[in-house]
Amino acid sequence: MAAAHVLAWAVCVLRVALATVYFQEEFLDGERWRNRWVQSTNDSQLGHFRLSSGKFYGHKEKDKGLQTTQNGRFYAISARFKPFTNKGKTLVIQYTVKHEQKMDCGGGYIKVFPADVDQKNLNGKSQYYVMFGPDICGFDIKQVHVILHFKNQYHSNKKPIRCKVDGFTHLYTLILRPDLTYEVKIDGQAIESGSIEYDWNLTSLKKMEKFSAESEDREQKREDKPQDWEKHFLDAGASKPSDWNNELDGDWPAVMLQKPPYQDGLKPEGIEKDVWLHQKMKNTNYLTEYDLSEFENIGAIGLELWQVRSGTIFDNFLITDDEEYAENFGKATWGETKGPEREMDDIQAKEELKRAREEDEEEMLLMDKLDGKENVFKRFHRRNEL
Repeated sequence: MAAAHVLAWAVCVLRVALATVYFQEEFLDGERWRNRWVQSTNDSQLGHFRLSSGKFYGHKEKDKGLQTTQNGRFYAISARFKPFTNKGKTLVIQYTVKHEQKMDCGGGYIKVFPADVDQKNLNGKSQYYVMFGPDICGFDIKQVHVILHFKNQYHSNKKPIRCKVDGFTHLYTLILRPDLTYEVKIDGQAIESGSIEYDWNLTSLKKMEKFSAESEDREQKREDKPQDWEKHFLDAGASKPSDWNNELDGDWPAVMLQKPPYQDGLKPEGIEKDVWLHQKMKNTNYLTEYDLSEFENIGAIGLELWQVRSGTIFDNFLITDDEEYAENFGKATWGETKGPEREMDDIQAKEELKRAREEDEEEMLLMDKLDGKENVFKRFHRRNEL
């Protein structure tokens, strides 16, 4: 058993060592967070953030995060990290959000930006790669946004994903895999998954892209090659028959032979180099250009949103290529404080209820005293009249 435990521990350590963590923020160093995060100055009316763990929490220091502080404001803040591409890799985006104020209308989502984003001028028009997280407004909008940028357009997941609407901290995780599958988790539990190609209504775009590439291919072949040179080449030993009349019979069609496709570096047997007419025309650009979940220059994460009532706390930001690392990070942060947070809220609720009852009792006693004095006054006034 001991050996198995050691082996499991070693595998876990190796897994963590192999994970690439592009960005991780827990706000454990006090006010030094201001050296890493840049508040946008695009608008003087933008709301400000402060570091807070809120009115109730699981751990006073570990639960500190960026909290919105002003009602009816737009917010825009971001942090940079070393640029990277997720091409051919899994991309995991994760964070916690707590609507302590019981959100009535406002955003709780995050955005992942290109490395060249203008942080000082961050605003609603700033291009982003991914927008992910809860959005609440009234009774109708209580959803998790998953928006991807592709071909200069933003594409939303067509599946409705319901978000949490209570005042506790929740862990949101988005996983984009290189096989074009995705998964959305809340509090470590998968609530939606599927195909990026189909769940974002991108199949029509892919078909259009492929059709356009194939059309260009055919057009190029018509211009450069009147026939399919992928499969044929001229029969160098063939000659025009002596009785062929061009005026009556038309141009003599060259005799073609069929051979396997030519490959670079291989010389076709029995054919002179100058008559080899093979030209590779296969267009594969549409495959590499159609990267539904691949982004070349990821380099910043931020909050760009609107809130009617402030008080939301954002914490435990993570961008990595390893799903298991993200799961373990979630357990070590949100997983450790979620229970104590609810316990503290429950204690506060009971204390508040107790205070309310005591205030009601005091009010009743006061009313009784006032009623007693009024009765005494009435009796005294009646006796004087007599």
